[in-house]
Amino acid sequence: MKRRGFLQSGAVFSAAALAALRTNPLIPTYVRASEMKNDRPNVGIIGCGGQGNTDARFAADYGDIVAVADVNTLKTDAIAKNLGERVKADLGKYQDYRQLLDRKDIDVIVQAATDHWHVRINIDALQSGRDVYGEKPFSLTIDEGKIMRRAVKESGRVFQLGTQQRSAFQYYDGGPHPRPFQEAVELVRNGRIGKLKQVWVAIPYVSMKGGPFAPEPVSETLNWDMYQGQAPEHPYTSHRYHPFRGWYEYCGSMVADWGNHHFDVAQWGMDTESTGPTTIEARGIFPNEGRPDCFNVPDRFFSRLQYENGVEVLFFASLNVRETYGFPVDPHVETSKEQLDWMFGIGEDVPEEIRSYTRNGVMFIGDQSKIFVNRANVYGKAAEELKEHPLPADAWRVRPSEIHMKNFFDCVKSREEPVATAEIGHRSLTPCHLTNISIRLGGRKITWDPVNETIVGDSEAVAMMSREQRKPYTIEW
Repeated sequence: MKRRGFLQSGAVFSAAALAALRTNPLIPTYVRASEMKNDRPNVGIIGCGGQGNTDARFAADYGDIVAVADVNTLKTDAIAKNLGERVKADLGKYQDYRQLLDRKDIDVIVQAATDHWHVRINIDALQSGRDVYGEKPFSLTIDEGKIMRRAVKESGRVFQLGTQQRSAFQYYDGGPHPRPFQEAVELVRNGRIGKLKQVWVAIPYVSMKGGPFAPEPVSETLNWDMYQGQAPEHPYTSHRYHPFRGWYEYCGSMVADWGNHHFDVAQWGMDTESTGPTTIEARGIFPNEGRPDCFNVPDRFFSRLQYENGVEVLFFASLNVRETYGFPVDPHVETSKEQLDWMFGIGEDVPEEIRSYTRNGVMFIGDQSKIFVNRANVYGKAAEELKEHPLPADAWRVRPSEIHMKNFFDCVKSREEPVATAEIGHRSLTPCHLTNISIRLGGRKITWDPVNETIVGDSEAVAMMSREQRKPYTIEW
């Protein structure tokens, strides 16, 4: 999709509107929500799976859902049923999201499609003049992330990434602790654990052992070609459709999925939200060892990242946090001592505790103490002492945000930047992309220039900052 090229890919515009957009990309095609008489913007949902249902429930609190789209019509029917009276009686249902974007009555898009569709759909929605709440991961590749960030800036629209840990309540019904990540970041940034030395970013071990999977007939309800999008064409199998995060073609594995959440918190606490690491060295285990027609992503990994400020990040899958998320995969595989020694043998002084870690979250380690944070709570001496020794009035504070979707809709009206911007989303996902590149290069150490955002001195690694795309679903800028 070339610059403004979405306009040629299915949406209907007048010649005058097309000319206006080409000469001034900041001219909105639709009325800004802040200018609407109705206090509740009309919302279109693109991507109606599990996360799409959750996002739709949130969005229905602040806007009126008038249309939904998914490549599988079963999902558009299901989301309409699940939301019940929370959607308009004449709800529009579409298999091609571009038909939803053609409507003139939609002000806001909530996008929760498959990972490899995130950037294309977001850009299409931005260029149609809509504000966008887009699910993470931010992008499929580093270069896509750069394109997406630039598209948001040029569009003049509001964009919020669905990294809900930026806000106080990351669950629909609230969490055990009202603001665990915000509290942890404030403690770290205000020196309550001393000078920050190291950060552990731990995500679950989700088994990806499975396959080979034989081709199956495609359901009449699913547009399989469109589902595959920019990815290479493959015969349909239900295991490609779910779990799609078992396939490199459609995602960056759990490294990018959970990684986009937790690295966001890590860099928030490190005060490196607009920069990134300088070196990355990672190793991962591919449980199916490259066999054809099997899941082809790593499920256990360890990455060591160095930052210019002297902080080191250890990013890894916790081998004893064994999630399945309902994926139809084989049981978790035990990791041998030889595999452990190889995987965690990058550099020196890797803590023994990491080899059998039992937590999913972020650990900040200072020269005085440490704190651990997850979606339940903040743990550590600094957090325990906070009630008796609160931060002073002039302490550094995060920008308040109670409910992530509410923050987005508030910014739609105020035209302020939301708490999870495109810049933050891109920068927090880049270390995850770099980890994947190092893993796929057999553990090669990568040097990263965070100012110019490029890999230094390794043409093979540079080539992996993007991926070949299948026509007509390409993204170009």
